[in-house]
Amino acid sequence: MATLKAFRGYRPPQSIVKQLASRPYDVLNSAEARIEAEGNEYSLLHVIKPEIDLDENIDLYSQEVYDKARDNFNDFKSKGWLVKDDEDYLYIYAQTMFGKTQYGIVGCASVEDYMNNVIKKHELTRPDKEEDRMKHVRITNANMEPVFFSYPAVEEIDEIVTAYVDVNKADYDFTADDGVGHHFWVLRDTEKINRIIELFASLPATYVADGHHRTAAAALVGNEKKAQNPSHTGNEEYNYFLAVHFPDNQLTIIDYNRVVKDLNGYSAEDFIKKLEFAFDIEDKGTTIYKPNALHNFSMYLEGRWYSLTANSGTYNDNDPIEVLDVTILTNQVLDPLLDIEDLRRSKRIDFVGGIRGLEELRKRVDSGEMKVAFALYPVSMKQLIDIADSGQIMPPKTTWFEPKLRSGLVVHELE
Repeated sequence: MATLKAFRGYRPPQSIVKQLASRPYDVLNSAEARIEAEGNEYSLLHVIKPEIDLDENIDLYSQEVYDKARDNFNDFKSKGWLVKDDEDYLYIYAQTMFGKTQYGIVGCASVEDYMNNVIKKHELTRPDKEEDRMKHVRITNANMEPVFFSYPAVEEIDEIVTAYVDVNKADYDFTADDGVGHHFWVLRDTEKINRIIELFASLPATYVADGHHRTAAAALVGNEKKAQNPSHTGNEEYNYFLAVHFPDNQLTIIDYNRVVKDLNGYSAEDFIKKLEFAFDIEDKGTTIYKPNALHNFSMYLEGRWYSLTANSGTYNDNDPIEVLDVTILTNQVLDPLLDIEDLRRSKRIDFVGGIRGLEELRKRVDSGEMKVAFALYPVSMKQLIDIADSGQIMPPKTTWFEPKLRSGLVVHELE
């Protein structure tokens, strides 16, 4: 049984929402955030990446940075840039990219659900990143950014959402600089709120799609507060954290590709010969080649594109991890040929989200920065759910969701 809770969110006035709503903290570095927020005092980047208001050489994990996040958040509230709703609501958040719109339910997920694996994960988290977000949640006492969840689609929820957005004007409706449309409704109908909550209670599980570190951090802080409160009842706001829940049939996972600095001593000719053991190889020439099915890969090497199709016997279709193309590439190429055993720590490999296009792979190789690039066919939502349900973990850098959620449309305070 999955928990969904209505809450009193902090939201920006309509007049500044486009300026305030920002990209998530983890999709841009500090230098990029400084540029993006330059001249825009409303940007939530001042709260979620507060180092942009401090010396450029500051330690990103120093107490001064977290203190600045708290101070800036308090400033936003005192200046009326984030205003608390009068009642507990759910919210509808829709995003439009490339002509396709996906509709999510914004509400609070349960810390207990996370701890009991009702909220299912498919990625490992890094303790250093968890601790960073935990400190941020502790000191702001808020979930400044939502996490991105999915759930098995429920026809009645879709019908409620469609009926509501068809007859109610969006509270926010803007197109960001990247061309993605963001549409946001406050669901003010108590009957509909209660019905959606009831329908969620019938779900056996929800799934972390994107934001594993933020999810873990929010849940761990909630557990801390529970342990520190001798009068804990289970109804406190810290028992819940901010999430946007999208039906699985509306989401698209795009490719997450790899670039490698060297061929581990092989010449290009010898490397291709080594690949023949595991792949059927076709030289596609100088025109960009995009993988067209599972177990088909694209490789760019020395100015030419190749189609690599994994031979039978190099994967196991009956195992949710072994069937993944990222596993095939690691087991047949990255580990045995290129001597890259740990994708999380190796400095010889980098990862490129498919939103950048395959031209980015060519650019990285042609510049001399990288020697070879591999493009993969995207993972499906079914594969993600199968892995999460089996209790297994995907290899690093497997999924890339677009569009990304904007931060700042609504904020959840823990007390």
